[in-house]
Amino acid sequence: MDSASEVVHGFPHLRTVRSALTALYRRLSPDVLHADFAVSVPPVDVALAADEDLHLGVQRVAHTLVQHLRLPDARVIVGFREMPEAAVVELAAGPEYFVELNPRFREHRRDIGGALAHEVMHVFLDRLGLSFPDTGDNEILTDTATAYLGAGWLLLDAFREGGGASQRFGYLTPEEFGYVVAKRALAFGENPEIWFTSPQAYEAYTAGLRLARRDAARPPLAASGRLGRHRYTRDRRRAQELFLRADGGGLTTTAALGDGYVFEAGPPMRVSFPCPVCHQRIRVPVRGFVRARCGLCKAVLECDT
Repeated sequence: MDSASEVVHGFPHLRTVRSALTALYRRLSPDVLHADFAVSVPPVDVALAADEDLHLGVQRVAHTLVQHLRLPDARVIVGFREMPEAAVVELAAGPEYFVELNPRFREHRRDIGGALAHEVMHVFLDRLGLSFPDTGDNEILTDTATAYLGAGWLLLDAFREGGGASQRFGYLTPEEFGYVVAKRALAFGENPEIWFTSPQAYEAYTAGLRLARRDAARPPLAASGRLGRHRYTRDRRRAQELFLRADGGGLTTTAALGDGYVFEAGPPMRVSFPCPVCHQRIRVPVRGFVRARCGLCKAVLECDT
């Protein structure tokens, strides 16, 4: 895992983040996600006291994360080594995995949990057999999984900016971490706001939360706002006119790419759109109010098509 002094902001990796959420639901299933990862890692379990033996404390935190990810037969052994990276993990057949931390963590104990969370997630995903082909995308998958499975708030809380120095961990921007932590909070009924010790991390979380809430208020969802409904109605009318001119020849038209919905010729005419929870696409008939159930995450959605 890398850290960087120059912090990128915004949502440049949003498409990959959403693909990672879909991949998690496909590989683990909603039942496993809600049964095994219903509760995030609590702050008290990953904090190192000032008077706690460093090596024993680091092993304790690593063991906590192994237990959280349901890796009972994996043993993570942590050491320190001078290196450019914040932390690295050696992936092998197991059951022992070796994680090395940058020695600067000796003086920055509160960030150890975040560094270990990313590396232990590499072990989890390796055992799960879940990965993306591209190395950069795979690191984004790792960060997304860490956040969505309840340990990534630690990575976000390690973000600090200002006073002539900046720090972040992982490959997501702070706002993208905030987005995934917020998606988890909405899906699992958590309130991670009280866990943040970094003011900048809290700000990034609130920015991510705004975007996560917009996911649940995009047409054709019934919760979409007046402007979104107006845009959707206009795009639906244009699609209907196009299909009439083409005599319904099986054409598909993409409308309002910002909202992600696509109309398909019928009969009946249909609209497909991303699920606000897992981002798997859902396809429903255009016929007014419709209750749709996502086939992947099982979310029940009220739609006004």
